Amino acid sequence: MDNFTFYNPTKLIFGKDQLDKLKEEIPAYGKKVLLVYGGGSIKRSGLYDNVLKELAEIDAEVFELAGVEPNPRVTTARKGVEICKNEDIDVLLAVGGGSVIDCTKAIAAGAKYDGDVWDIVTKKASADDALPFGTVLTLAATGSEMNSGSVITNWETNEKYGWGSAHTFPKFSILDPQNTFTVPRDQTIYGIVDMMSHVLEHYFHTTTNTELQDRFCESLLRTVMETGPKLLEDLENYEYRATILYSGTMALNGVLNMGYRGDWATHNLEHAVSAVHDIPHGGGLAILFPNWMKHVLDDESAPRFKQLAERVFGVDSAGKSDKEAALEGIDALRAFWNSIDAPATLRDYDISDDSLELMAEKAYANGEFGGYRTLNKEDSLEIYKASY
Repeated sequence: MDNFTFYNPTKLIFGKDQLDKLKEEIPAYGKKVLLVYGGGSIKRSGLYDNVLKELAEIDAEVFELAGVEPNPRVTTARKGVEICKNEDIDVLLAVGGGSVIDCTKAIAAGAKYDGDVWDIVTKKASADDALPFGTVLTLAATGSEMNSGSVITNWETNEKYGWGSAHTFPKFSILDPQNTFTVPRDQTIYGIVDMMSHVLEHYFHTTTNTELQDRFCESLLRTVMETGPKLLEDLENYEYRATILYSGTMALNGVLNMGYRGDWATHNLEHAVSAVHDIPHGGGLAILFPNWMKHVLDDESAPRFKQLAERVFGVDSAGKSDKEAALEGIDALRAFWNSIDAPATLRDYDISDDSLELMAEKAYANGEFGGYRTLNKEDSLEIYKASY
């Protein structure tokens, strides 16, 4: 494995009825709070009122930014930055899923930057500081509650990019599985695909001597595959929700990939799709990942794919070539995602083949990409065609 330094300063507060911890965490950073949330589900569930009640008990002065989109847009982040600067906000509180948290990270960094926050997202400028923020998570998916990464979309230019900074880790994150009970079945499916995709992005790398990390990844994938279908049949089961919620956090908080860096090409491919068509991120990953796998499968990569097939999907490789076993594993992944009603083709979102070339251009906008296998525009186009 490679040399590494592990750093994750986020305090994780996990379990039932933990919202009152806000009264302990928020005062450490100030009284003026910007509450950031999405389309109103936290109001329907009662979580919004409960959060305001906790903040009132510490005499917090609360400002609000509602309406964060599922693929959070830079225009919304700019509104939050303006509030922070105009009102001299001390601390931000993201209440929602990964999109709300990602937007909050952009606001926190943008509030400490003199220019446009899009400069930070596009890496024209670095986030050298950020306002402190905490999260109350309502959706198991992205892992944004315990990492420094963020993905922001510029709808005007159809660009969607990931970025991050050592300054954009949440100070604390409250994870109560009860707050995910009202997540609809389709969003639960997308979350399951997203966290599995994060693990798979880690898994495909070229670093040697990562046996323990491999086993971490394989165990998490098997746990999600065992628990996910049960959860989809019983959406208010606390134990199932807790397992999936914790899995989503562990999939992308840096623990799995100590000592190496994974591929991340499929995420880049999906960002280009949803930048043009605004589809759910998890849905796009379900469509693309098995096709990326088949595209990069060759004699050199086959043993890695075979290992995944045997250890995670139970493929019996006796009498089969490495490639044959690998393909059986890829098909098993597709079959699992099909079994939980995840989308399988771009046509499932009424995306026409007229836009495949544009998406390939967007995917290749910053040049070749991928840590396991390098892709270019032509590779991108081939994967989109196979996904159509």
